[in-house]
Amino acid sequence: MANRGPSYGLSREVEQKIEQKYDSELEERLVDWIIAQCGGNVNRPDAGKVHFQKWLMNGALLCKVINSLYPKDEEPIKKVQESKMAFKQMEQISQFLKAAEAYGVATMDIFQTVDLWEGKDLAAVQRTLMALGSVAVTKDDGYYHGDPNWFHKKAQGNKRAFSDEQLRKGQSVIGLQMGSNKGASQSGMTGYGTPRQIM
Repeated sequence: MANRGPSYGLSREVEQKIEQKYDSELEERLVDWIIAQCGGNVNRPDAGKVHFQKWLMNGALLCKVINSLYPKDEEPIKKVQESKMAFKQMEQISQFLKAAEAYGVATMDIFQTVDLWEGKDLAAVQRTLMALGSVAVTKDDGYYHGDPNWFHKKAQGNKRAFSDEQLRKGQSVIGLQMGSNKGASQSGMTGYGTPRQIM
C-alpha cells in the first residue's frame, strides 16, 4: 500500500463519499462466492475493508476466480503466482481486469488497478466482482459455483420474428403514440395577448 498523508478539504470529502459506498454485507457475499468458486481451499479473511483489500491485493485470487469460470486448458490467465513484488501484483490485477472484460463484464463496471492495490475505491472492486458474478450466473454454462441467488441474472435479448402478413397489418394501425385529433376544436381558446379572465 502506498503511504499517503491525510487529505483535507474537497479531497477528503471525495474520499468520504467513496468510503460510504463500500458495503459490508456485499463483502461477506463476495467472500463466500470467491471461496466457493475457487474450491474451498482458500482462507477466509477477517471482516472489514482493509482485510478484504489485503486478501485480494496480490491479484492471484482474482486470477483464480476468472480461470475457474472457464473449461480446463482454456483459462485466460496461464500463470498465476503468489508474489510479494508490487509490480507483479499489479500486473496480475491488470490481467484479471482484461480477462473479466473479455468474459463479458461491461467496461464501465471495471475498476482501476489502483482502486484495489492502493485501496482508493474498494466499492468499485465490489462492483466489478458483482458484475462478474452476474455474467457467470447468466451464462449458466456449469462453471459458476455457489448460490445462484447471490447475483442477479442479466437481461437476455427477446428477439421476435413477425411474418410479412403481420407486418402489413401493423402498417394500417395508427398507434397512440402518434396522437389523436378526435374531439379537438378551438372552442374556448382566446387570442394571444388577451388577459386571463378570472371570475
